[in-house]
Amino acid sequence: MRLLERIVRARRLSEEDGYTLMELLVVLAILGFLAAIATPAVIHYLDSAKVKTAQTEVSNLSASLDLFKLDVGRYPTTQEGLQALLTKPATAENWDGPYIKKTSGLTDPWGHPYFYRSPGQHGDYDLYSYGAKGDGGNAGTKPQIASW
Repeated sequence: MRLLERIVRARRLSEEDGYTLMELLVVLAILGFLAAIATPAVIHYLDSAKVKTAQTEVSNLSASLDLFKLDVGRYPTTQEGLQALLTKPATAENWDGPYIKKTSGLTDPWGHPYFYRSPGQHGDYDLYSYGAKGDGGNAGTKPQIASW
C-alpha cells in the first residue's frame, strides 16, 4: 500500500513540474546574448579565411606565371591575361600548358576576377585582388591582396 501511495504522490507532483514562462524567457535571453557575442567572431574568422585563401591563390598563380615565362620566354600580356595560363595564346610558340587546372582559379574567394597587368608597376607583372570590395570602387583604393 505504501508503494502505491508514493507513486500517486509522485504523479501529482509531476503534473505541476515544468518551466515557467519567465524561466523560458531568461534562457532565450541568455542564448540571444551568446549569439550576439559569437556572431562577429565567426564573421571575422570567415573573412580572414578568405583573405588567406586569396593570398595562397595569388602565390599559386604567380608560380604558374613563372612557369609560363620559362616556356614562352615572357609573361602573358595584359590583353592575354590570366586566360593564357589555360589556353595557348596565338603568339606563344613554346606554350606547354595549361598551367592551372581550372578556370575557377582565376576568381578570388569573393567571386571577383583577379586583376593582372603586364608589365606591372611593381615588377614584371602585377597580380592582385581588392578582396570583398571587388573593383576597389575609387582610384585611391589599394588592393587587399597583391603579388608584390
